[in-house]
Amino acid sequence: MKKLDSTGLKRLHREWRRRAEPDVALLLDSVQTPYNVGAILRTAAAYRVSHLWFAGATSPPTHAKVAKTALGTGRYLTWTICDEVDEALVEIASAGYGLVGMELADGAQPINEVAFGERTCLALGHEDRGLSSTVLGACDAVAYIPQLGKVGSLNVGTAAGIALYELNRRSW
Repeated sequence: MKKLDSTGLKRLHREWRRRAEPDVALLLDSVQTPYNVGAILRTAAAYRVSHLWFAGATSPPTHAKVAKTALGTGRYLTWTICDEVDEALVEIASAGYGLVGMELADGAQPINEVAFGERTCLALGHEDRGLSSTVLGACDAVAYIPQLGKVGSLNVGTAAGIALYELNRRSW
């Protein structure tokens, strides 16, 4: 076995791109650390996220540290920056997305048990405080990522990657 060259990588990914995929968007609710936002952008581009909403105190894609971590993948994405999260919630609903919050909260379901619609917007919150009460209250469902070890939570960028993978995996 040998590593794939650039032509081999293109061929490998071309097969996956032909498969059906869900329409997925992201809402970043005051995700402040630029490196987390950049990592989420890179993952969003890898999973063809339809649109991103940057709400509240979320570092914008134009921030130097966000751009550095995203490594130019922002050019494959569309986004809206909203000063207030309420504005983003109205746009998400108007666009026809169901809102699924990723949060460790009472009543949250394991992500593998959540029923995702054809158009889903995943909401991810602040690194320490999680989703705002406004976003949590607007969610159609709330999911969490089951963890087996002694650590009780994941980095928001890691959680975004796992959630995007799970949502896409179901359509494969």
